[in-house]
Amino acid sequence: MNRQITHLFTLFVLMFVVLVGFSSWWSVIRADELEDNTANRRPLLEEQRIPRGIIFASDGRTRLAESVPVGEGGARRFVRAYPEGSLFAHAIGYSFVERGRSGLEKSRNDELVGRTDEFDTLIEEITGGVAKEGDDVRTTLDPEAQRTALAALAGRPGSIVALEPQTGRIRVMASLPDFDPNEVPDRFAELNRQDGSPIFNRATQARYPPGSTFKVVTAAAALDSGRFTPDSVLDGNTGKPISGVPLANFGNQDFGPTTLTDALTNSVNTVWAQVGEQLGKDTMFDYMERFGFNDEPPIDYPPEQLTASGEFAGNDLLGPGDDEVDVGRMAIGQDKLQVTPLQMAMVAGAVANDGKLMKPRLIERVVSRDGRVRDRVDPDQSAQVMKPESARALGAMMSRVVEEGSGTAAALAGTPVAGKTGTAEVQSGAANQPWFIAFAPIEDPQIAVAVTLEQRPADETGGQAAAPLAKQVIEQVLSGG
Repeated sequence: MNRQITHLFTLFVLMFVVLVGFSSWWSVIRADELEDNTANRRPLLEEQRIPRGIIFASDGRTRLAESVPVGEGGARRFVRAYPEGSLFAHAIGYSFVERGRSGLEKSRNDELVGRTDEFDTLIEEITGGVAKEGDDVRTTLDPEAQRTALAALAGRPGSIVALEPQTGRIRVMASLPDFDPNEVPDRFAELNRQDGSPIFNRATQARYPPGSTFKVVTAAAALDSGRFTPDSVLDGNTGKPISGVPLANFGNQDFGPTTLTDALTNSVNTVWAQVGEQLGKDTMFDYMERFGFNDEPPIDYPPEQLTASGEFAGNDLLGPGDDEVDVGRMAIGQDKLQVTPLQMAMVAGAVANDGKLMKPRLIERVVSRDGRVRDRVDPDQSAQVMKPESARALGAMMSRVVEEGSGTAAALAGTPVAGKTGTAEVQSGAANQPWFIAFAPIEDPQIAVAVTLEQRPADETGGQAAAPLAKQVIEQVLSGG
């Protein structure tokens, strides 16, 4: 009998341990995942009882998201509203009981609902309540610069990202098609079905072939490794064998013996492909990773709305040990390269900032309703990509692109601009993906920009289609302060 009781007791203990373990798994270890699940509306329903914090633009006045009271007495709740409509739809995202959260509304949810630390959360759980009000969030986003970017895109699918090289503050995150987050509760299914996927953030999620803008990464590796200088000379004739297959220059131009500076100014494919082959896969991938490739960008934004940039086979990232990588063609932005506009803005920003890559950020600070600063997001360096002297030499080479090369459409009167064009063939050559990356002013860089347009006619190049858009954004940021 005692043995049976012991077995029964042991069984109950084991069942209790399993119950505790299962409960802990969901309530502690995977609590965030459970809360973020769109099928789990309980947190959203509870949060509707409090005024969610306001999300402000960088000016501290423009409201990008706010809570509006609905109903009275015990039925009173707060519903999210977006006064600027679609202006910052992708960066800010949305928060609704019907559709869950996205963008900053999701990544900064704890602050916006007033859960500022573990002690507050514990008190809420003990009392069975929630915070009385959320904290406000001030972003780095510039409304006028964003309007300029969207107007420049003129309804064409694509993206423009602009950030401060020395701080990582994102001033512009434009993606078209866009959507009005106020319409998400009623039109979510329709928006998801629309051509062009307007809810999809092209700045952080879309992967495009970068074309010749990637030559900036190759040039950084060439100069910083000590293997090349801006005056190094290589054969710039078209038809040069790369990985055993002839590679053509744009328009099948022959350039003969060409310095790296001239090769960047005129975007000579055969020169940069040779540089890539001579550097080799290990060196090229080393510098790519320094720039942030092969990993999701370190930004305060939901991970599921971010994607890495790099060489892809399907959805799998390739590395230096993969035979599928054609390093010569990768070095000129071809092969299997796919990049996001945010990543290319980071590339331009690192060159502008003496080789220091700063973590991109969308948040300036979190402020309680009584004015106390609860959290201030300071500049944070992600990597020292290259030596300062290498970055300055590369910046001087990029300035030639705008002064006399393929990027003259980005030139500003009285303000030196450094840039690089890119024109990637897509749809088997039936269309182009025009690109332009840049920073300005060269001596004291205040802004770095990446522009790309999606599936444009085959006669549109990066210099013609993307460079003028970058010029408009740079001009607005520098004049707007």
